[in-house]
Amino acid sequence: MYAIVEIAGQQFKIEKDQRLFVHQLEAKEGSKVNFENVLLLENGGQISVGAPVVAGVKVTAKVERHLKGDKVIVFKKKRRKGYKVKNGHRQCLSEISITDIAVKTDSNPKKEKKADEEKKTVAKKVVAKKVAPKKKAVAKKTVAKKETSVKKAAPKKKAATKKEDK
Repeated sequence: MYAIVEIAGQQFKIEKDQRLFVHQLEAKEGSKVNFENVLLLENGGQISVGAPVVAGVKVTAKVERHLKGDKVIVFKKKRRKGYKVKNGHRQCLSEISITDIAVKTDSNPKKEKKADEEKKTVAKKVVAKKVAPKKKAVAKKTVAKKETSVKKAAPKKKAATKKEDK
């Protein structure tokens, strides 16, 4: 069984008893952390894809330690200008070990129906609050068009140039 979980803004493919490094978590060392943003779950050949998350799945992990990653050198240079800047950076990380991937199999149809009904009532309230679109002032536009549609006189012919007269 494996799952794809969003942890601290990143997605990880995890399995039970796996160790991985993630961006630093606020939990203390030795404490347990639960992740409920499970995007995909594979359980015995059966794949469940969430929209956006799979409901009823929870991943439990233990924070082993907090540490810093390898140093990354950031070097900037502009040629022929004498500009050089060298900086270093070490990312703060947490090492976690996955202890359990729990799947809830209890599905209460009454609770699901209530949740669906609540969603529908909320949607109806939102639709009711929206005001019908304003009617366009069609009459004013047609009047304006009629006034501007008055036929214009044909343009006057230009006077003959001097060269043509001679």
